[in-house]
Amino acid sequence: MLGEPDYPVRLHAIDDPPPLIALRGNRAALALPAVGIVGSRNASAAGAKFAQMLARDLADAGFAVVCGLARGIDAVAHRAALTTGTIAVLAGGHDRIYPPEHTELAHALLANGCAISEMPLGWEPRAHDFPRRNRLISGLALGVVVVEAAKRSGSLITARFALEQGREVFAVPGSPLDPRAEGTNSLLKQGATPVTEAADVISVLEPILGRPAAPVYQPPEPSGLANRADSEEAAARVMALLGPTPVTIDDLIQLSGVGAAVVRTVLLELEIAGRLARERGGRVALAR
Repeated sequence: MLGEPDYPVRLHAIDDPPPLIALRGNRAALALPAVGIVGSRNASAAGAKFAQMLARDLADAGFAVVCGLARGIDAVAHRAALTTGTIAVLAGGHDRIYPPEHTELAHALLANGCAISEMPLGWEPRAHDFPRRNRLISGLALGVVVVEAAKRSGSLITARFALEQGREVFAVPGSPLDPRAEGTNSLLKQGATPVTEAADVISVLEPILGRPAAPVYQPPEPSGLANRADSEEAAARVMALLGPTPVTIDDLIQLSGVGAAVVRTVLLELEIAGRLARERGGRVALAR
């Protein structure tokens, strides 16, 4: 339930977090930094190959891959990250896997990853349930990569949710002659970060994390603060350095003189409260 310790932290920060989510599989996958990968259901061979490579490389770098278990790009990305941890966001209930031919894939990813749904058991997904699912894909992730998307595509809805939620949006350039690249090329014109390899994604997201992603979840380092008063004083020092002008997390750590874990905790609390804006390049500022 919303507010309980195991509820995904990043979902707390979106405008309409589901009050209840049902989870199957390895919940440790939700502790990993995550990247959403979405794209065409009718994927090209080149698009599918790139999604496979991207998901594998991001997984090897310590990121969970979040997709919607759809045909095409989603399925390819899920399969590429099976051994390291992938998160499937379902449009229907857990016993109404869609599409039905991905039931085996849904079971296979549970060993190292997980499947989540805000819908009750037995819920048959309908057309308007898929955009609702898309907001959770972006909500769980630090950023969303659109591999292929036509001009009117559900993947573009996910990208729009990502922008509204303050997530990074990435797009893979495609041929102007391929209708499946029309949406992604449009995103690039609007300022999305171009992606030709996993390093393009990692270089943007690692500064947001304030550390390199690790292949396994690492618990936060102890702050070393003796008591609550010390903790509040450290938080106040971090707050005093924040303003409307974006600064890097490294600068906050250096200038505040407190531990990286404390700085990240303060920033997370501000983000959940809607008082923090994350800018490109891993910089942060007080929300206006």
